[in-house]
Amino acid sequence: MFKEYDVIVVGAGHAGCEAAAAAANLGSSVLLITMNMETIAQMSCNPAMGGVAKGQIVREIDAMGGYSGIIADKTTLQFRMLNLSKGPAMWSPRAQNDRKRFAEEWRFALEATPNVDFWQEMVGSLIVKNNTIIGVKTALGVEIKAKSVVLTNGTFLNGLIHIGEKRFGGGRTGEKAATGLTEQLTSLGFDAGRMKTGTPPRIDGRSLDYTKMEEQWGDENPGRFSYTNVERPVEQRCCWITYTNNDVHETLKEGFEKSPMFTGRIKGLGPRYCPSIEDKINRFAERDRHQIFVEPEGWNTCEIYVNGFSTSLPEDIQYKALRKIPGFENAKMFRPGYAIEYDYFPPTQLSLTLETKLISNLFFAGQINGTTGYEEAASQGFIAGINAHLKINEQHELIMKRSESYIGVLIDDLVTKGTEEPYRMFTSRAEHRLLLRQDNADIRLSPIAHKLGLIDDERLAIVNRKVENADAIVNFTKKQGIDMSSANDLLASLGTATLNQNVKLFNVLSRPQVGIEDIRKVSRPFNDLLNTFDKETIEQAEIKIKYESYFEKENEIVNKMQKMEDKSINPDFDYTKLLSLSKEAREKLLKIKPRTLGQASRISGVSPSDISVLMVHITK
Repeated sequence: MFKEYDVIVVGAGHAGCEAAAAAANLGSSVLLITMNMETIAQMSCNPAMGGVAKGQIVREIDAMGGYSGIIADKTTLQFRMLNLSKGPAMWSPRAQNDRKRFAEEWRFALEATPNVDFWQEMVGSLIVKNNTIIGVKTALGVEIKAKSVVLTNGTFLNGLIHIGEKRFGGGRTGEKAATGLTEQLTSLGFDAGRMKTGTPPRIDGRSLDYTKMEEQWGDENPGRFSYTNVERPVEQRCCWITYTNNDVHETLKEGFEKSPMFTGRIKGLGPRYCPSIEDKINRFAERDRHQIFVEPEGWNTCEIYVNGFSTSLPEDIQYKALRKIPGFENAKMFRPGYAIEYDYFPPTQLSLTLETKLISNLFFAGQINGTTGYEEAASQGFIAGINAHLKINEQHELIMKRSESYIGVLIDDLVTKGTEEPYRMFTSRAEHRLLLRQDNADIRLSPIAHKLGLIDDERLAIVNRKVENADAIVNFTKKQGIDMSSANDLLASLGTATLNQNVKLFNVLSRPQVGIEDIRKVSRPFNDLLNTFDKETIEQAEIKIKYESYFEKENEIVNKMQKMEDKSINPDFDYTKLLSLSKEAREKLLKIKPRTLGQASRISGVSPSDISVLMVHITK
């Protein structure tokens, strides 16, 4: 019935979709197996993409030929660039999306991708021979052979939904849990754990009084995630902000004795940086209110996502408390919020390619690795799909460096340090975030994607032109002077020191108070030059001018650290013979099996003195 596939992807969430697309676009025959074809790329929680650090990840996926950015742009309800008051390392694109259209566009994109086939069923077990994956077996007993398998099971592995004292099996509301895989994997020697996440109630938007809320509009000139020519949104929808209060908190406390989180029925750890509303009022008892974001779910629906009100309290308590939020006095609930517990596998059991160490050609991606968030999942799926293809074709693996992408930071953190709670990406996790900006993801990663064959010559040429044009603007400012008399009035109005002699444009633009648009007003030659370039190129040039010295220092640090990353370690290195290593270091190094000295230095429990010992032996 089935041919042997190059790659089978189990699960069609964000990780699974990117994995399938990446492997197929590289030339592999792919079978995407999902329990429900109608929920491909379902936005199970917040109908939004991007945000702090997450937006950078989406742009990185797009720069390398992935689909997430394009799909997000096609389904945008509202676009905002966050943190514009801070430096460019913190600028983060975020879009509110049409939930239904997002899933629909993903399915269209996958169906239009050659080499992708689909099968709707649950995978009950893996077929393993001589510690190598050779296929999967479905719940109906159908065996499908493959050269590699990527597991992207999301929250479905033994998923258990909690609402107050009620609990029942499910991967998300209305869908059954996946069973069998965890038990088989643990019998094969894998360690497994439990994690928890949650989602807020959904509300009928027609029942809300928006006059009691603050309006939150998108950017006047909205941007986009994709570096391709996807149309920018012409029309946007408004979101709103309201707040909880003491009445809300007191009402929620009435349900604490039935809370599965407080009574211990939930064993898994939840996301530290996205707590439930009951967790917020318990942990931050001194605060008398918490922000609630009121977000539409689509263009043609009245359904509202109540961001900031994730909860697993009894549904009657949820409803009663919601109605005490300003604007929600007459709210009608579509469905209550809930918590979900699910199995995950500590990611220290993976290599940096996301292939498992125990079973050859088996890859894990997404929440199965202990992460939270669509963007984190999508990036893992993308890398796992690429490496699954490369492995079976005996091509050199793709390992993303921490110094070249947030994706590299994410995977290195997971594999090297592991995680005991849902991992979420932040800009603070990246040592070189000034180099890993959302505006230059195409410059950083397009050459890698082009070498792999994921983007074509034309797209790389566009990136190269962007670099050349930005450099042309920078070089012009270093050669072109600015007249002191014409500039001083402007400088005084901007609150920066006036000139006492004529200087180059570069010197003036290096000041934090002065922008390119300011200098256009007083330099006709500069204005004429800028008229020949697009907004993104001009922005890129301005960042280069203002941060040139910082970039130089950052690159020096990267080059120094690269010496450690270039010192590779044999994966079969016997650490037990190095008695000068601490006992903890030997145990951790044997478990992680770091690929390089740099990776070894980031393992918890491995000290600088341990690294010195390793360096001596590696050099020998």
